[in-house]
Amino acid sequence: METFRRCIIKSFKHDGRLHRMWMNNLRLPASLLHPEHAAEGMLVLINEHTPIQEASGKIWTSRVPAVSFFVPGEWYNVVALLEETGVRYYCNVASPPYLAQDVLTYIDYDLDVIKLADGSVFEVDRDEYEQHKATYRYSRQVIRKVDEGLLRLKERIACARAPFNDTIVYDYYHAWKQAYNEN
Repeated sequence: METFRRCIIKSFKHDGRLHRMWMNNLRLPASLLHPEHAAEGMLVLINEHTPIQEASGKIWTSRVPAVSFFVPGEWYNVVALLEETGVRYYCNVASPPYLAQDVLTYIDYDLDVIKLADGSVFEVDRDEYEQHKATYRYSRQVIRKVDEGLLRLKERIACARAPFNDTIVYDYYHAWKQAYNEN
């Protein structure tokens, strides 16, 4: 049976500057992926109380467990936050993930969508996206990819397609917790 692998998540800005790093994540083995996730080649990483380093060097610790989903080729990623009130999905419109060795990277385009446990959905940080679009002079191709990524993400949420399934999120977390506690 495959084992969980340690992985660092690095988020960058469009100009290549580091935005944020999640230092201690474990990647779910392919053998434990839900068939729908496996079919899309999703990368699933889990963390709990992981150190997070900001570009400024400031380090803080996450407060709740998180199950992160990266879909190859898609211009977004999804972080399921396991909170007391239920699962809150924080979705980043971002470049497709790139995995090299045990480091997963992507470019964060600031535009985010949040799906609360009660089912309500909000788009946030449009102003930050617009500001950075001008500052970093995003090409037409990047703007088109970001717009398409946002649309595809919203469609996925509306249709409750993977990874927007609380039961599977909790299953992944419990499988990780069991494996982690045994090692």
